[in-house]
Amino acid sequence: KWKVLIIRDLLTGTKRFNELMRSVSGITQKVLTSHLRAMEKNGLVTRTVYPEVPPKVEYTLTGTGYSLKPILDSMYTWGNEYKSGL
Repeated sequence: KWKVLIIRDLLTGTKRFNELMRSVSGITQKVLTSHLRAMEKNGLVTRTVYPEVPPKVEYTLTGTGYSLKPILDSMYTWGNEYKSGL
């Protein structure tokens, strides 16, 4: 449920952690952190930490992450067609 929404938001470009927290409404900080770590481990997301105070962390989709765009577009199209047929 959450990973699709995270990918959707990262398709528009690099985001900071707090930007993702605001855009994925209803997700907790703990859940977002665990999903981002899992997605990084699976090669879908790149995490960049900048040595600043306070620390600045940005997340970006990798090539593999961007390769999911056609699948998400198809799901979006299917959902709209399904809704209009009700």
